[in-house]
This record gives sequence, C-alpha cells and structure tokens, in this order.
Amino acid sequence: MNTVIQGIRLRRAAGVAVTAGAVIASGALYAAPAQAAAAPSIVAKGGYVMNNGTGTSLYTKAADTRRSTGSTTKIMTAKVVLAQKNLNLDAKVTIQKAYSDYIVSKNASSARLIVGDKVTVRQLLYGLMLPSGCDAAYALADKFGTGSTRSARVKSFIGKMNASAKSLGLKNTHFDSFDGIGNGSNYSTPRDLTKIASSAMKSSTFRSIVKTKKYTAKTITKTGSTRTMAPWTNTNTLLSTYSGTIGVKTGSGPEAKYCLVFAATRNGKTVIGTVLASSSATQRETDAKKLLTYGFGKV
Repeated sequence: MNTVIQGIRLRRAAGVAVTAGAVIASGALYAAPAQAAAAPSIVAKGGYVMNNGTGTSLYTKAADTRRSTGSTTKIMTAKVVLAQKNLNLDAKVTIQKAYSDYIVSKNASSARLIVGDKVTVRQLLYGLMLPSGCDAAYALADKFGTGSTRSARVKSFIGKMNASAKSLGLKNTHFDSFDGIGNGSNYSTPRDLTKIASSAMKSSTFRSIVKTKKYTAKTITKTGSTRTMAPWTNTNTLLSTYSGTIGVKTGSGPEAKYCLVFAATRNGKTVIGTVLASSSATQRETDAKKLLTYGFGKV
C-alpha cells in the first residue's frame, strides 16, 4: 500500500516538475529579451550604435532624425581629403589670412595656425581632428577643392563631401560647410554619421589620427625657420576615460548642442556609434560610455 502511495506521489511530483519545467521553458522563451541588459537611457536626443565588423544595429534612438552635427562634420572633411588620388600627406599648404579671419568672424574652434606658415596636409588633418580646428578645415577645403577662386574651391570641396555621402547611400545627410558651421542646411543623423565614421576608419591614417591624444606640429615659417606649435590636445576625452577607445570626434554648437561620434575595440570587436544633441560635454561622454558598454554586451 505504502509502495503504491509513494509511486503516486512520485508520479505527481514528476508531473508537477514537468509542468513547472514547461512553464519555465515557455517563460524563458518569452522573457529572453527582458533578461538581456536593458537598453540604456541617454540624455542625447539621438543615438545609434552598431557592430563595426558586421554593420549590425545594436541600439537606436531617433537614429534617422536629421539634426545639426557641429564639428562631427569634420569626419567627412578628413574622409574626403584622404580619398584624394595620389595624396601626398607631406605636401605643404601656406596658411592664408582668410583662414584666420574666418575663425575670428565665426568665433570658431581653432588649431591656432599662423598666417604665412607652411603646414603639411598630415599636420592639417591632426589640427582638424584633435583641437577641431576650423582654420585647418578651411585650409584643407581650399587645397583640395577645384576652381580659380577660394570660394569656388570651397564650394567644390563641399560638393565632394556630399558626393561621398551619396556614394555611401546616405539619404539623411547634407553638408553646406567644411567644418560644421552650417548655413541652415548642414545635417545628418546618428545612423548616417556612424556609417561615415565607419567608412573613414578604413583609412589607417585616419585611425592613427583620431586615436592620438596629443600632437605637436613643427611648421615652416615665412623666413624658413622651424616653428614648434603648442601641442594639440584631442577634444575626445573618451580616449582617456573609456578603455579600448580608438576615436572618433566631438562636435558642439548652439543648434547641435553636444555631439560625439565614438568607437572602441575590446576582445577583437569594435563598437562604433553616435550621440547627437546631448546636454553638455560631460553628458555626451556619459551617454557614449553607456552605449559602448551596452553595445559590447550585445556583440
């Protein structure tokens, strides 16, 4: 009798276990997304992260909403320069007064280039990407645009920036400036900017520049002597505060607020992304760190 009762109890227990197992199994299937790390909340109005190796989206927040991009525009400026055929990075460019006048009139970020100095294209790229020099951007646009006047060359260069965006299949990006100080029609999206940066990062020169924390240029003065410039410090503080960071570029402005295109590599995998219109320089960094950590949890 006891044996029969024990057998019934065992069968009931097994049945309960099986039933519970089925509930747990179905629950696990249903709840799996919630068990993964919850998508972080960021202050930035737009954000996007992708696996740089596969192009897979890892995070989106208003990822296709067009916004002013500030100096993250300079990623495309550098990309266009580095795409020039037979590019000589050691070619020298003489700094014109127009470049200096421009940054004064716009109260723009500057590489503090000195009129009359001869500066190499390589140095201009560092001046463009580290201190976010709008004078360096102007010099590069003037050098690599085509036309008989400076305005024509600048217009031509901006045309190349738009052609490059089109070649990447980007439908929500347009440039009307070489540095992000736009005239009402300079915009992109978190997704598009991330794709521009991912493409730019294929250049070893670009990668070397954007991961550099500090760079000292030696230029040639009007008299032929060597000038050692004050060091340029990278405005992307993630390079010092987030392990594995390899780039990319900050941006800010009255309309753009605070922007950051970022990339980091850990365990052989690279996560790349963008935040647009955050509330401060500190907050854009906080937003980016959250998104990088979340991204690495998904790759």
